[in-house]
Amino acid sequence: MPMHKGFLPREGLCADVILKLIRRTLLNPNLLLPLLLLARYTKKGQDLSILHPKAARRLRLLFYIAVARGLSGWLSDKVRNNWVRDKYDWSKEIVLITGGAAGIGASIVKLLDELKVRVVVLDVQRMTFAASSRVHHFYCDIRSPANVAAAAERVIGQIGHPTVVINNAGVVRGKTILDATPEDVRFTFDVNALAPFWVTKAFLPHMIAQNHGMIVTVTSFASWVTVPNLVDYAASKAAAMSFHEGLSAELKTRYNAPKVRTVVVHPGASKTALFTGFNQGAPFLLPSQEPDSVAEAVVKQILSGRSGQVIMPEAGGMLPALRVYPDWHSFRVRSRGQRSMLNYSGRQVIEDPAAPVEANDSVEPVSAA
Repeated sequence: MPMHKGFLPREGLCADVILKLIRRTLLNPNLLLPLLLLARYTKKGQDLSILHPKAARRLRLLFYIAVARGLSGWLSDKVRNNWVRDKYDWSKEIVLITGGAAGIGASIVKLLDELKVRVVVLDVQRMTFAASSRVHHFYCDIRSPANVAAAAERVIGQIGHPTVVINNAGVVRGKTILDATPEDVRFTFDVNALAPFWVTKAFLPHMIAQNHGMIVTVTSFASWVTVPNLVDYAASKAAAMSFHEGLSAELKTRYNAPKVRTVVVHPGASKTALFTGFNQGAPFLLPSQEPDSVAEAVVKQILSGRSGQVIMPEAGGMLPALRVYPDWHSFRVRSRGQRSMLNYSGRQVIEDPAAPVEANDSVEPVSAA
Protein backbone atom coordinates (compact mmCIF):
# COMPACT_ATOMS: atom_id res chain seq x y z
CA MET A 1 0.00 0.00 0.00
CA PRO A 2 1.88 3.11 -1.16
CA MET A 3 1.61 6.34 0.81
CA HIS A 4 -1.13 8.55 -0.63
CA LYS A 5 0.12 11.62 -2.46
CA GLY A 6 -1.78 14.61 -3.74
CA PHE A 7 -3.77 17.48 -2.31
CA LEU A 8 -7.12 15.67 -2.28
CA PRO A 9 -7.47 12.76 0.16
CA ARG A 10 -8.80 9.36 -0.85
CA GLU A 11 -12.23 10.51 0.32
CA GLY A 12 -12.28 13.34 -2.26
CA LEU A 13 -13.24 16.97 -1.70
CA CYS A 14 -14.26 17.45 1.92
CA ALA A 15 -13.86 19.85 4.84
CA ASP A 16 -10.36 18.54 5.58
CA VAL A 17 -9.21 19.94 2.22
CA ILE A 18 -10.48 23.39 3.20
CA LEU A 19 -8.80 23.13 6.60
CA LYS A 20 -5.51 22.15 4.96
CA LEU A 21 -5.77 25.08 2.55
CA ILE A 22 -6.43 27.51 5.42
CA ARG A 23 -3.43 26.20 7.37
CA ARG A 24 -1.18 26.62 4.35
CA THR A 25 -2.38 30.16 3.56
CA LEU A 26 -4.39 32.22 6.06
CA LEU A 27 -2.79 30.59 9.11
CA ASN A 28 0.71 30.17 7.70
CA PRO A 29 3.10 32.59 9.49
CA ASN A 30 5.79 31.91 6.89
CA LEU A 31 3.47 33.34 4.26
CA LEU A 32 2.00 36.15 6.35
CA LEU A 33 5.26 37.54 7.73
CA PRO A 34 6.68 38.61 4.34
CA LEU A 35 3.37 40.34 3.56
CA LEU A 36 3.52 42.25 6.85
CA LEU A 37 7.12 43.27 6.24
CA LEU A 38 6.25 44.48 2.74
CA ALA A 39 3.32 46.46 4.13
CA ARG A 40 5.52 48.12 6.75
CA TYR A 41 8.84 48.71 5.00
CA THR A 42 8.05 49.31 1.34
CA LYS A 43 6.55 52.43 -0.17
CA LYS A 44 3.90 50.53 -2.09
CA GLY A 45 3.02 48.42 0.93
CA GLN A 46 2.63 51.50 3.14
CA ASP A 47 0.40 53.13 0.56
CA LEU A 48 -1.79 50.03 0.35
CA SER A 49 -2.03 49.87 4.15
CA ILE A 50 -3.22 53.48 4.24
CA LEU A 51 -5.74 52.87 1.46
CA HIS A 52 -7.01 49.63 3.02
CA PRO A 53 -6.62 49.96 6.82
CA LYS A 54 -9.18 47.26 7.58
CA ALA A 55 -7.36 44.72 5.40
CA ALA A 56 -4.05 45.66 7.05
CA ARG A 57 -5.54 45.12 10.52
CA ARG A 58 -6.96 41.75 9.50
CA LEU A 59 -3.62 40.71 8.07
CA ARG A 60 -1.91 41.52 11.38
CA LEU A 61 -4.62 39.68 13.30
CA LEU A 62 -4.22 36.58 11.14
CA PHE A 63 -0.47 36.70 11.71
CA TYR A 64 -0.90 36.90 15.50
CA ILE A 65 -3.36 34.00 15.42
CA ALA A 66 -1.02 31.94 13.23
CA VAL A 67 1.94 32.60 15.54
CA ALA A 68 -0.12 31.80 18.65
CA ARG A 69 -1.37 28.60 17.02
CA GLY A 70 2.17 27.59 16.05
CA LEU A 71 3.55 28.29 19.50
CA SER A 72 0.70 26.38 21.14
CA GLY A 73 1.33 23.36 18.90
CA TRP A 74 5.09 23.52 19.57
CA LEU A 75 4.56 23.73 23.33
CA SER A 76 2.01 20.90 23.33
CA ASP A 77 4.44 18.67 21.41
CA LYS A 78 7.26 19.43 23.87
CA VAL A 79 5.09 18.86 26.96
CA ARG A 80 3.52 15.57 25.84
CA ASN A 81 7.01 14.33 24.92
CA ASN A 82 8.43 15.47 28.28
CA TRP A 83 10.94 17.78 26.54
CA VAL A 84 13.11 14.81 25.57
CA ARG A 85 13.91 13.25 22.21
CA ASP A 86 14.42 9.59 21.32
CA LYS A 87 15.69 7.67 18.31
CA TYR A 88 13.97 4.74 16.61
CA ASP A 89 15.81 2.26 14.41
CA TRP A 90 12.98 0.76 12.38
CA SER A 91 15.15 -2.10 11.19
CA LYS A 92 15.24 -3.27 14.82
CA GLU A 93 11.89 -2.15 16.26
CA ILE A 94 9.04 -4.62 16.65
CA VAL A 95 5.43 -3.42 16.33
CA LEU A 96 2.64 -5.45 17.97
CA ILE A 97 -0.95 -4.77 16.98
CA THR A 98 -4.22 -6.25 18.22
CA GLY A 99 -6.93 -6.81 15.62
CA GLY A 100 -4.44 -6.61 12.79
CA ALA A 101 -5.93 -9.38 10.65
CA ALA A 102 -8.61 -7.21 9.00
CA GLY A 103 -9.97 -3.69 8.74
CA ILE A 104 -7.90 -0.67 9.73
CA GLY A 105 -5.48 -2.94 11.59
CA ALA A 106 -4.77 -4.88 8.40
CA SER A 107 -4.04 -1.63 6.54
CA ILE A 108 -1.58 -0.64 9.28
CA VAL A 109 0.14 -4.02 9.08
CA LYS A 110 0.43 -3.89 5.29
CA LEU A 111 1.93 -0.41 5.36
CA LEU A 112 4.45 -1.32 8.07
CA ASP A 113 5.33 -4.49 6.18
CA GLU A 114 5.95 -2.45 3.04
CA LEU A 115 8.26 -0.23 5.11
CA LYS A 116 10.14 -3.37 6.18
CA VAL A 117 9.15 -3.14 9.84
CA ARG A 118 8.64 -6.37 11.81
CA VAL A 119 5.05 -6.78 12.96
CA VAL A 120 3.29 -9.12 15.39
CA VAL A 121 -0.49 -9.52 15.06
CA LEU A 122 -2.67 -10.69 17.95
CA ASP A 123 -6.12 -11.64 16.67
CA VAL A 124 -8.87 -14.25 16.84
CA GLN A 125 -9.29 -13.98 13.07
CA ARG A 126 -7.14 -15.55 10.41
CA MET A 127 -5.14 -13.12 8.32
CA THR A 128 -7.25 -11.75 5.47
CA PHE A 129 -4.26 -10.83 3.30
CA ALA A 130 -0.86 -12.14 2.29
CA ALA A 131 2.18 -10.70 4.08
CA SER A 132 5.92 -11.20 4.14
CA SER A 133 7.90 -13.21 6.66
CA ARG A 134 8.26 -10.00 8.70
CA VAL A 135 4.64 -10.36 9.82
CA HIS A 136 3.84 -12.92 12.53
CA HIS A 137 0.31 -13.89 13.56
CA PHE A 138 -0.53 -15.27 17.02
CA TYR A 139 -4.02 -16.42 17.83
CA CYS A 140 -5.20 -14.67 20.98
CA ASP A 141 -8.59 -13.79 22.42
CA ILE A 142 -7.50 -10.61 24.20
CA ARG A 143 -10.54 -10.60 26.48
CA SER A 144 -8.63 -12.97 28.74
CA PRO A 145 -5.68 -11.60 30.77
CA ALA A 146 -4.31 -15.16 30.96
CA ASN A 147 -4.45 -15.50 27.16
CA VAL A 148 -2.66 -12.18 26.71
CA ALA A 149 0.04 -13.14 29.19
CA ALA A 150 0.57 -16.50 27.47
CA ALA A 151 0.70 -14.88 24.03
CA ALA A 152 3.15 -12.28 25.31
CA GLU A 153 5.46 -15.01 26.56
CA ARG A 154 5.42 -16.68 23.15
CA VAL A 155 5.92 -13.40 21.28
CA ILE A 156 8.89 -12.39 23.43
CA GLY A 157 10.42 -15.86 23.21
CA GLN A 158 10.00 -16.28 19.44
CA ILE A 159 10.17 -12.73 18.05
CA GLY A 160 11.48 -10.43 20.76
CA HIS A 161 10.20 -7.56 22.92
CA PRO A 162 7.78 -5.30 21.04
CA THR A 163 8.80 -1.64 21.20
CA VAL A 164 5.52 -0.33 19.75
CA VAL A 165 2.15 -1.67 20.91
CA ILE A 166 -1.01 -0.66 19.03
CA ASN A 167 -4.24 -1.34 20.93
CA ASN A 168 -6.42 -1.43 17.83
CA ALA A 169 -8.94 -4.28 18.27
CA GLY A 170 -12.51 -3.10 18.63
CA VAL A 171 -16.07 -4.45 18.52
CA VAL A 172 -19.54 -2.96 18.04
CA ARG A 173 -22.77 -4.74 19.00
CA GLY A 174 -25.11 -1.95 17.85
CA LYS A 175 -27.90 -2.52 20.37
CA THR A 176 -29.88 -0.20 22.61
CA ILE A 177 -29.33 -0.21 26.37
CA LEU A 178 -32.43 -2.35 26.95
CA ASP A 179 -31.75 -4.76 24.07
CA ALA A 180 -28.10 -5.34 24.97
CA THR A 181 -27.58 -8.39 27.14
CA PRO A 182 -25.09 -8.36 30.02
CA GLU A 183 -22.86 -10.51 27.79
CA ASP A 184 -23.05 -7.90 24.99
CA VAL A 185 -21.97 -5.10 27.31
CA ARG A 186 -19.21 -7.13 28.98
CA PHE A 187 -17.94 -8.27 25.58
CA THR A 188 -17.74 -4.67 24.33
CA PHE A 189 -15.87 -3.50 27.41
CA ASP A 190 -13.61 -6.56 27.47
CA VAL A 191 -12.31 -5.85 23.96
CA ASN A 192 -12.46 -2.05 23.73
CA ALA A 193 -11.67 -0.92 27.27
CA LEU A 194 -10.08 -3.73 29.29
CA ALA A 195 -7.88 -5.46 26.69
CA PRO A 196 -5.64 -2.36 26.36
CA PHE A 197 -4.86 -2.80 30.07
CA TRP A 198 -3.90 -6.49 29.69
CA VAL A 199 -1.86 -5.97 26.50
CA THR A 200 -0.05 -2.89 27.80
CA LYS A 201 0.73 -4.53 31.15
CA ALA A 202 2.34 -7.43 29.28
CA PHE A 203 4.79 -5.32 27.27
CA LEU A 204 5.18 -1.99 29.06
CA PRO A 205 7.66 -3.13 31.78
CA HIS A 206 10.38 -3.78 29.18
CA MET A 207 9.73 -0.39 27.56
CA ILE A 208 10.05 1.29 30.95
CA ALA A 209 13.27 -0.57 31.70
CA GLN A 210 14.72 0.57 28.35
CA ASN A 211 13.08 4.02 28.54
CA HIS A 212 12.09 3.44 24.92
CA GLY A 213 8.84 2.46 23.25
CA MET A 214 5.36 3.57 22.30
CA ILE A 215 1.78 2.67 23.25
CA VAL A 216 -0.87 3.54 20.66
CA THR A 217 -4.54 3.50 21.72
CA VAL A 218 -7.27 3.56 19.08
CA THR A 219 -10.44 5.17 20.39
CA SER A 220 -13.19 6.78 18.29
CA PHE A 221 -15.27 9.88 17.73
CA ALA A 222 -17.69 7.97 19.96
CA SER A 223 -15.40 8.68 22.92
CA TRP A 224 -16.59 12.30 22.55
CA VAL A 225 -20.17 11.87 21.30
CA THR A 226 -22.64 9.13 22.29
CA VAL A 227 -25.62 8.28 20.07
CA PRO A 228 -28.46 5.72 20.40
CA ASN A 229 -27.49 2.07 19.78
CA LEU A 230 -23.83 2.90 20.48
CA VAL A 231 -23.99 3.60 24.20
CA ASP A 232 -21.87 0.63 25.34
CA TYR A 233 -19.41 1.21 22.48
CA ALA A 234 -19.08 4.93 23.25
CA ALA A 235 -18.67 4.28 26.97
CA SER A 236 -15.94 1.72 26.28
CA LYS A 237 -14.11 4.08 23.92
CA ALA A 238 -14.33 6.92 26.44
CA ALA A 239 -12.73 4.51 28.92
CA ALA A 240 -9.98 3.76 26.39
CA MET A 241 -9.35 7.49 26.02
CA SER A 242 -9.03 7.82 29.79
CA PHE A 243 -6.63 4.88 29.76
CA HIS A 244 -4.41 6.73 27.30
CA GLU A 245 -4.50 9.94 29.31
CA GLY A 246 -3.73 8.22 32.59
CA LEU A 247 -0.95 6.11 31.09
CA SER A 248 0.69 9.23 29.68
CA ALA A 249 0.74 10.82 33.12
CA GLU A 250 1.95 7.68 34.90
CA LEU A 251 4.89 7.22 32.54
CA LYS A 252 6.21 10.60 33.65
CA THR A 253 5.21 10.67 37.32
CA ARG A 254 5.33 7.02 38.41
CA TYR A 255 7.67 5.05 36.13
CA ASN A 256 10.39 7.59 35.32
CA ALA A 257 10.17 6.68 31.63
CA PRO A 258 9.89 10.06 29.85
CA LYS A 259 10.92 8.63 26.48
CA VAL A 260 8.11 6.05 26.31
CA ARG A 261 5.61 7.63 23.95
CA THR A 262 1.82 7.53 23.90
CA VAL A 263 -0.43 8.12 20.90
CA VAL A 264 -4.23 8.32 20.86
CA VAL A 265 -6.18 7.80 17.63
CA HIS A 266 -9.70 9.17 17.12
CA PRO A 267 -11.15 7.84 13.84
CA GLY A 268 -14.68 8.53 12.70
CA ALA A 269 -16.70 6.00 10.75
CA SER A 270 -14.59 3.90 8.41
CA LYS A 271 -15.41 1.81 5.35
CA THR A 272 -14.81 -1.52 7.07
CA ALA A 273 -16.99 -4.56 7.70
CA LEU A 274 -17.30 -3.52 11.35
CA PHE A 275 -19.29 -0.41 10.35
CA THR A 276 -21.42 -1.82 7.53
CA GLY A 277 -24.66 0.16 7.31
CA PHE A 278 -23.46 2.93 9.61
CA ASN A 279 -24.23 6.42 8.29
CA GLN A 280 -22.21 9.12 9.99
CA GLY A 281 -24.04 11.89 8.14
CA ALA A 282 -22.44 15.19 7.10
CA PRO A 283 -20.47 13.58 4.24
CA PHE A 284 -18.61 16.82 3.43
CA LEU A 285 -17.70 17.69 7.01
CA LEU A 286 -17.14 14.15 8.33
CA PRO A 287 -16.77 11.73 5.40
CA SER A 288 -16.48 8.03 6.07
CA GLN A 289 -12.78 7.18 6.03
CA GLU A 290 -10.97 4.67 3.87
CA PRO A 291 -9.06 2.23 6.13
CA ASP A 292 -5.85 3.10 4.29
CA SER A 293 -6.30 6.79 5.14
CA VAL A 294 -6.54 6.11 8.86
CA ALA A 295 -3.68 3.60 8.70
CA GLU A 296 -1.43 6.07 6.91
CA ALA A 297 -2.07 8.78 9.51
CA VAL A 298 -1.35 6.33 12.33
CA VAL A 299 1.85 5.02 10.74
CA LYS A 300 3.12 8.56 10.05
CA GLN A 301 2.65 9.41 13.73
CA ILE A 302 4.42 6.21 14.82
CA LEU A 303 7.34 6.83 12.47
CA SER A 304 7.76 10.33 13.94
CA GLY A 305 8.74 8.70 17.24
CA ARG A 306 6.66 11.31 19.06
CA SER A 307 3.64 11.21 21.33
CA GLY A 308 0.62 12.75 19.69
CA GLN A 309 -3.03 12.68 18.70
CA VAL A 310 -4.45 11.48 15.38
CA ILE A 311 -7.94 12.66 14.38
CA MET A 312 -9.47 11.35 11.12
CA PRO A 313 -11.15 13.20 9.53
CA GLU A 314 -9.51 16.29 11.01
CA ALA A 315 -12.80 18.21 11.16
CA GLY A 316 -13.81 15.80 13.93
CA GLY A 317 -11.51 17.77 16.22
CA MET A 318 -14.45 20.08 16.91
CA LEU A 319 -16.51 17.30 18.53
CA PRO A 320 -15.02 17.46 22.08
CA ALA A 321 -16.48 20.97 22.35
CA LEU A 322 -19.96 19.39 22.47
CA ARG A 323 -19.26 18.51 26.10
CA VAL A 324 -19.17 22.17 27.11
CA TYR A 325 -21.88 23.43 24.75
CA PRO A 326 -25.34 24.10 26.26
CA ASP A 327 -27.78 21.21 26.21
CA TRP A 328 -30.05 22.87 23.65
CA HIS A 329 -27.29 22.12 21.13
CA SER A 330 -25.42 19.05 22.42
CA PHE A 331 -28.57 17.08 23.30
CA ARG A 332 -30.00 17.70 19.83
CA VAL A 333 -26.76 16.53 18.19
CA ARG A 334 -26.77 13.26 20.16
CA SER A 335 -30.45 12.69 19.41
CA ARG A 336 -30.06 13.34 15.68
CA GLY A 337 -27.23 10.81 15.73
CA GLN A 338 -29.81 8.03 16.06
CA ARG A 339 -30.16 8.09 12.28
CA SER A 340 -26.60 6.79 11.97
CA MET A 341 -27.52 3.36 13.32
CA LEU A 342 -30.87 2.76 11.61
CA ASN A 343 -29.36 0.42 8.98
CA TYR A 344 -26.35 -0.84 10.92
CA SER A 345 -25.38 -4.45 10.13
CA GLY A 346 -21.69 -4.55 11.02
CA ARG A 347 -19.83 -7.85 11.03
CA GLN A 348 -19.56 -9.74 14.31
CA VAL A 349 -16.32 -11.75 14.42
CA ILE A 350 -17.55 -13.47 17.59
CA GLU A 351 -21.26 -14.07 17.17
CA ASP A 352 -21.97 -15.34 20.68
CA PRO A 353 -20.35 -13.13 23.34
CA ALA A 354 -21.66 -15.50 26.02
CA ALA A 355 -19.51 -18.39 24.74
CA PRO A 356 -16.51 -19.25 26.93
CA VAL A 357 -13.27 -17.53 26.02
CA GLU A 358 -11.09 -19.98 24.12
CA ALA A 359 -7.55 -20.54 25.35
CA ASN A 360 -4.70 -19.73 22.97
CA ASP A 361 -3.45 -23.29 22.88
CA SER A 362 -6.80 -24.63 21.69
CA VAL A 363 -6.32 -23.15 18.24
CA GLU A 364 -3.30 -23.70 16.03
CA PRO A 365 -1.45 -20.41 15.29
CA VAL A 366 -1.91 -19.01 11.81
CA SER A 367 1.07 -17.96 9.71
CA ALA A 368 0.87 -14.64 7.87
CA ALA A 369 3.19 -15.69 5.12
